[in-house]
Amino acid sequence: MKNAIWLAGLSAVAATTLVPSSAGVAQVLTQRDVSLKMALTIATTAIADCEKAGNNVSVAVVDRAGRLRVFLQGDKAAPHNIELAQRKAYTARTFGRTSAEWASRTEPGSELAAQRQLEHVIALRGGVPIKVGDETIGAVGVSGSTSNGDEACAMAGVAAVADQLK
Repeated sequence: MKNAIWLAGLSAVAATTLVPSSAGVAQVLTQRDVSLKMALTIATTAIADCEKAGNNVSVAVVDRAGRLRVFLQGDKAAPHNIELAQRKAYTARTFGRTSAEWASRTEPGSELAAQRQLEHVIALRGGVPIKVGDETIGAVGVSGSTSNGDEACAMAGVAAVADQLK
């Protein structure tokens, strides 16, 4: 009987220490994210910037979760640019830095090289994060130009909404 009471007491103590209080469990999160209008502005600006240089590109904008928000393909863009643009955007969103910076950090032989094995990432220039301060709320990926051109067009897209990111 003594053992049963002791075990019951121990169980009660364990239950109260292992289960967090109700105040700490349920809460509403408020998060910034890329709106449809913001994503469209970024994408159309990036395409227009690349077209000025004579490049036909595809542009993908992803939200804070890395989900595709907007995708635009230039009239003469190559079919493979669809996947590349999306993967560049996803890479920039996932790591909160340009896909070029991430590619440099994950060079073969580096301690981060194994990250290149993750699904949907790609070590190519052209992905740029969309940030509010230090918080990454999405990203844009451009494919179909030169690698420097892809990144420049992506940056032009983000610059078009810079006033909304403050």
